[in-house]
Amino acid sequence: MKPIMVSSGSRPHGRWLTLATVALGVLALSAAAQAGLTDGVKKAVLPNGLTILVLENHKAPVATFNVFYRVGSRNERFGRTGLSHLLEHLMFRGTKKLAPEEFSNIIQESGGRDNAFTTADFTDYFEIINRAHLDVPIQLEADRMANFAPKGFASEKDVVIEERRLRTDDNPEDALYEATQAQAYVEHPYHWPVIGWMHDIQGLTLKDALDYHAVYYSPQNAIVVAVGDFNADHVMNQIRQSFGPIKNQAAPPPPVTEIEPQQQGERHLTLEHAADLPAVAEGYHVPNHANASDAFALELASQVLAGGKSSRLYRDLVEQKRLVVDVDADYDMTAFDPTMFWFTAQMRPGVQPQAVIQALDQEVAQLANTPVGARELQKAKNQEQASFVYGQDSVFREAMMLGQYEMIGGYKQLDQYIPSIDKVTAADIQRVVRKYLVPSNLTLGILKPTGLLPHPAGGGAGGPISHAPAAWGSPS
Repeated sequence: MKPIMVSSGSRPHGRWLTLATVALGVLALSAAAQAGLTDGVKKAVLPNGLTILVLENHKAPVATFNVFYRVGSRNERFGRTGLSHLLEHLMFRGTKKLAPEEFSNIIQESGGRDNAFTTADFTDYFEIINRAHLDVPIQLEADRMANFAPKGFASEKDVVIEERRLRTDDNPEDALYEATQAQAYVEHPYHWPVIGWMHDIQGLTLKDALDYHAVYYSPQNAIVVAVGDFNADHVMNQIRQSFGPIKNQAAPPPPVTEIEPQQQGERHLTLEHAADLPAVAEGYHVPNHANASDAFALELASQVLAGGKSSRLYRDLVEQKRLVVDVDADYDMTAFDPTMFWFTAQMRPGVQPQAVIQALDQEVAQLANTPVGARELQKAKNQEQASFVYGQDSVFREAMMLGQYEMIGGYKQLDQYIPSIDKVTAADIQRVVRKYLVPSNLTLGILKPTGLLPHPAGGGAGGPISHAPAAWGSPS
């Protein structure tokens, strides 16, 4: 379940639920499924094309305001990678009315906090604030959509260049992930990292950013989501008044038409990099949400393999064989385009990569050849569904879920999440593992240390890239 993204340290992942938490969560599932997260959502589409979703949630006297733009690194082109992320930074560098960083200062003075993040598929700007001051972010976000005028372009680009250096170039595990993904995609723009290639970032200009904003930061390409302790009709009117007059500056953004050709053979790469320990990354091409029957089966396969310390990979590779210090399986069904099913692992000292690769292959073969037992399958379903239900305790995560699903086909699809997880069978998991997790569909990356790291590495290149140091997924 990936609408609830709780960290930006590597790939977004949030599976660490205790058995007690899962048990409590399961008790709430039937009631949550019947009520439906989307029942109270009010939706409007303004004449300028802006989509608005508003949901009352009276659990706490707070509100969150999100502006999602349907633009991420997949909308870039060769030679201009990293532009989406750089533009995210520049959105905090002033407008025709506000000085640099004045946006954030006003939010803080109103008792709120703000941030933003960029992914391969979209960019999100958000504020969490006392319900009495929700009008403040509404007006400020409308202003920087309509009156973008950043100051200090060169210095902010230097910040991004340094971020690239710290989070990727000096981080061996994320550098491996980046290199493996680039090897896995030869046609689709998922080929390049969200933060962009260093040479491309260095060549970006203010004109690039202004032109990009004119095309992608328009009402017709945005979704506004407000969730919190307020009157929905009143907030809807506030949003209409602030965003309704904004005109689109350009024609609708061009669609991403690149289709990744089917992989026809195993691909290997070795990355030589200063590192404390060797590591491996394995990526298999898989479908996204558009193929629902396969997507939910893959989601549960990742849960069976890596859903906490009782999962197969942790028990086998960490506890029993003591091959690795960390192992994960990750899949994001909400990606806009067909995506990857990832295995990542960092070896213990003295362990050779081939031993870990062999152990991973054995776990995949076990999943393909032997049906998951009824108890293990139900545990995985409980974990997925409990994560989904507990996400609704946070206005921030509710807004995230609504925004993401609206972008991939409609927010009402959220009500099908629990029933779709319920429908997955052991045979479905076997089927998708046999179909997709096969050698001819694999890209394997191996990190070969060339020496110890001179200093602690950063992190985060593989997942969403945040504007501010604080983790964007931390609000509750």
